[in-house]
Amino acid sequence: MTFTSPLLGADTADLYRGLVAAGVDRVADRIAAADRPFTGITPDRLAEEVAAVDLDRPLGDATAALDELEDLYLRDAVYFHHPRYLAHLNCPVAVPALLGEAVLSAVNSSLDTWDQSAGGTLIERRLIEWTAGRLGLGPAADGVFTSGGTQSNLQALLLAREEACGRAPARAGVLPRLRVLASTHGHFSVVKAARLLGLGDDAVIGVPCDRDRRMRPGALARELDRCRREGLVPMAVVATAGTTDFGGIDPLPEIAELCARAGVWLHVDAAYGCGLLVSRRRHLLNGVERADSVTVDYHKSFFQPVSCSAVLVRDGAVLRHVTYHADYLNPARSAAQGVPNQVDKSLQTTRRFDALKLWLTLRIIGADTVGGLFDAVLDRAAEAWTLLDADPRFEVVVRPRLSTLVFRYAPPGASDATLDRANLHAAAALSASGAAVVATTVVDGRHHLKFTLLNPRTTIRDIADVLDLLAGHARDLLGDDLAHAS
Repeated sequence: MTFTSPLLGADTADLYRGLVAAGVDRVADRIAAADRPFTGITPDRLAEEVAAVDLDRPLGDATAALDELEDLYLRDAVYFHHPRYLAHLNCPVAVPALLGEAVLSAVNSSLDTWDQSAGGTLIERRLIEWTAGRLGLGPAADGVFTSGGTQSNLQALLLAREEACGRAPARAGVLPRLRVLASTHGHFSVVKAARLLGLGDDAVIGVPCDRDRRMRPGALARELDRCRREGLVPMAVVATAGTTDFGGIDPLPEIAELCARAGVWLHVDAAYGCGLLVSRRRHLLNGVERADSVTVDYHKSFFQPVSCSAVLVRDGAVLRHVTYHADYLNPARSAAQGVPNQVDKSLQTTRRFDALKLWLTLRIIGADTVGGLFDAVLDRAAEAWTLLDADPRFEVVVRPRLSTLVFRYAPPGASDATLDRANLHAAAALSASGAAVVATTVVDGRHHLKFTLLNPRTTIRDIADVLDLLAGHARDLLGDDLAHAS
């Protein structure tokens, strides 16, 4: 398959159709044949193959390029659709969303201004309105799609900073005193956002959590009071609805009440837990309707391809803090004329029409189907906890509210240091085998294993088999240690 012209147009429409079909065929064949989530290839081996490609000598043929791509990418890709991929917050994707991905890539709309996107602008706005309605944020709510939770958290905290500074008599004097209060198990992007926003290294105050790794309202109240006594300015409280390690959901109603009393901006990071909006467990998000801003990641629990996320605000007027009028792009007269330019709300300028993926998913299979998929994942996590809790080989840390399980291979008689090595070895050996992929994390200074379930096709048999594989790899390490010790 060779090119007469490299650009998509009327004369290359048939070439485009055939080329995309050929690529889809390759991916579909790989997915259909994948008997494991990963090949276990090492970075140094694959790096040699990629480095050997001479980018200044094109192949000139699409089939040859796809053949090469098989070896450099498709062969060793990590396939999240496989039921034994259990590592991170990566989901198998809804097929209607892939249709959206194909359409949006070819049309290539940019969602910054109306004259570049037209209907795309209105579709995105309608989805923001729909999501705000599910959150219960009220009629003045607004928002914009983003690249992911990190960008959403950054934008939300930027808005909170500007609102806090706007209430202060002298902006320069208040900046060093601004504080963000977040759970000690909140996402690292909160600390990163504080740095990007020019706040000090001590700007983020970690609020202690209970035994279920949820923010303690009493501890938050004490920190808010301490800030007041010490002349510090709490610019935002960040509550989490789905912590990355534990899937914990902070007590949102109590936190919202404390924020209301103190007059502090409440941001809820629901990047993970936003799937509850269409779930039979919607009650777990009660209190989110009182937030000033909310992060949602559709590319987690709505089963969308990366990227597909949004930040929403209770009062759309606060989005003025990210508005800049450029004469060539979105002049002020456009806003006065009611032209819907999404760049007025976004940190980004050029931006993909990622909303189309969610739109087609909702229009083809519906929100209830998406919610059913997420509920199936949560049901499986509950079953897995029961299995782990009864298994004497493992210690499980927290009963899941969502779909993460943090646990540790810990047979009696071995030291903590030895168990640390055994658990790290088990995860690495499992990944190298390609039979399954799990994550690791640190809890109270000790290395643990982690399952993150986001695939409704994962069965309890899959989980039991992976536990047996992990135990076997860990025993191998312990046996080697004992042999060396003797």
